[in-house]
Amino acid sequence: MNYILFDGDVRNALLPFTYTRPVADIRIGILTIREKWEKHLGLTTTTVTEEYLEEKYPMVEMEENILINASFCPTESLVDKIKELSKNEAIFKGEDVIAFYTTDSQEEVNFDEYTQIEFEEEVLQVKNTWDIFSLNAEAIQQDFDLITEGRESEPIPEGTRCINAENIFIEEGAEITFATLNASEGPIYIGKDAVILENSAVKGPFAMGEHAVLKMGAKIYGGTTLGPYCKVGGEVGNSVLFGYSSKGHDGYLGNSVLGEWCNLGADTNNSNLKNNYAEVKLWDYQTGRFAKTGLQFCGLMMGDHSKCGINTMFNTGTVVGVSANIFGSGFPRNFVPSFSWGGASGFTEYKTNKVFEVAEVVMKRRDIVFDEMDQKILEHVFEETKQYRNY
Repeated sequence: MNYILFDGDVRNALLPFTYTRPVADIRIGILTIREKWEKHLGLTTTTVTEEYLEEKYPMVEMEENILINASFCPTESLVDKIKELSKNEAIFKGEDVIAFYTTDSQEEVNFDEYTQIEFEEEVLQVKNTWDIFSLNAEAIQQDFDLITEGRESEPIPEGTRCINAENIFIEEGAEITFATLNASEGPIYIGKDAVILENSAVKGPFAMGEHAVLKMGAKIYGGTTLGPYCKVGGEVGNSVLFGYSSKGHDGYLGNSVLGEWCNLGADTNNSNLKNNYAEVKLWDYQTGRFAKTGLQFCGLMMGDHSKCGINTMFNTGTVVGVSANIFGSGFPRNFVPSFSWGGASGFTEYKTNKVFEVAEVVMKRRDIVFDEMDQKILEHVFEETKQYRNY
């Protein structure tokens, strides 16, 4: 069977992260949503996404296809239901379609002509940016069970202090030196060739991808994920870094999400709680205004390729777009548009030629080429987000 993951209606609610990737490639838990589905299905998937992303994330369509809403995370029972689908059958969760079996092209789908099956069990769905950190602890547990089933962890190194060691899984090549790992409230997963340096204190649920690094004395609270090649120091709680991003020094990051290729300067801090304990509002790209989240704790949402200088201070509920460069004293505004250069004293437009120069250097350090496809995506995002750069 050919499985295709589609963005669905939530794509715009997940900006700025979906400016540069399909919904399926959002990381929550240990794996991206795509990686979860492919591991459950035992097959590769392709994607229905925005036209400007299609070159990098192409769709393969066959005569018979099962399309899956990428905002939903798989469970064993949900995957079983999907594999049992017949032609013109669709699985729904309330008003949201989870998956459907079709022989039509994507422009011709009419669910009134489908047999609709209601999925009764609980399932994680990523509908808003803040769901990425709010649901992350549960997603880590699900991925931990999926990845480690029937496998044996590498031994915990001598000198590592552990609580609930059976809830810790270490992949081949990982290095841990005189750290504290507390898995009493959730699992701890340490990826291949990851490094935890001296005096780091980690509380689960926690996950770090391959080649990720925890620097000396890092303090990590539950519900936190470091994607591949991330480097983190200081204090981090209930936050997700997609991959290749760094918060290498002291400072606090809480209830936050960073995309790929982000860098937070030394002593960067974010607020995740308003002084009056009021509900946090976040910038909503769909309405062009700030919208309620229903959360008391919500920190920083930062899109791919964005950076900030030393001692940057982010207010509660700040959204930073793609390829922004923030520096200077004071608090920058709660919404920093993509391709902005500046800080509390004001912003100017960050020109694409300069953005591309930085991206090429940064990615080369990880032996990844900033290619023409990446450049075209950023050029499209630059044009699409011009409306917000009214400085």
